[in-house]
Amino acid sequence: MNRKLISATAARSATAAAARSPARSASRTVSRTAILGAILLAATPAFAADPTAAELLARIDANEGYSSITYSGEMVIEYQGKRYVKKFEAAARGGADSFIEFTNSEDRGTKYLKKDGRLYVYSPDTEEVMLISGHLLKESMMGSDLSYEDTIENEKLSARYTPTLAGRTELDGKAAWILELAAKKKTESYPKQTLWIDAQTGDLLRSEQYALSGAKLKEYVLLKAETIGSRRFPVEMQMRDLLRKGSRTTFHMTDVVLDASVPDSVFSQRNLKK
Repeated sequence: MNRKLISATAARSATAAAARSPARSASRTVSRTAILGAILLAATPAFAADPTAAELLARIDANEGYSSITYSGEMVIEYQGKRYVKKFEAAARGGADSFIEFTNSEDRGTKYLKKDGRLYVYSPDTEEVMLISGHLLKESMMGSDLSYEDTIENEKLSARYTPTLAGRTELDGKAAWILELAAKKKTESYPKQTLWIDAQTGDLLRSEQYALSGAKLKEYVLLKAETIGSRRFPVEMQMRDLLRKGSRTTFHMTDVVLDASVPDSVFSQRNLKK
């Protein structure tokens, strides 16, 4: 992740974008990156026998290995008694490239491009492209409970964390494995995570992200998953940034298409500016 480059023009662009929506000025969130990205899981029982921690984590990594995705999205942001609805069209390819264009009236024309580990935003107010880096990566994306930093992490969890199987429990009437993750690098945004994985379907039912001190920073809850082809795919989920009082963001995904060809031109600076 590049955290070093930001221009004065970019700062003005970010200020203008925040002014258009009160919710955008709220600071900091995934969560795991793959939260907006999506976890793809098989519809049949996930494990024939009791799995190891490494097997559970490898299964999650493997199911995130779609070649591409396109979908229509909606973020419902509830913050300090107010409600904001933001709609967008999104496309992603693997974990490296993604493109989002907001279509709701307040934010229409705002675009985000993730390319080569960098995140760019185009503001129709200033007609300028901004590279989001440094401290801005920790800011809230469009006023949601997801940070910019959350959206650009694309390494597999098994490359970033050492897993430990903490046991089995029941969560909302479902048998679930509990997996605890410890970051391999000190630079990881969330040094510790806890995952609850459906023992029957392999769905990631819940995850919590922690600081090194043990303070809980974020929560992710799966609200709805659908079977798309041979996969269990999360189409509705909720995120909470616990550093923001009275805040939660619900994500809805519709018209999901997996593993179809997406033109290179979608993930280009030219598409960001047009």
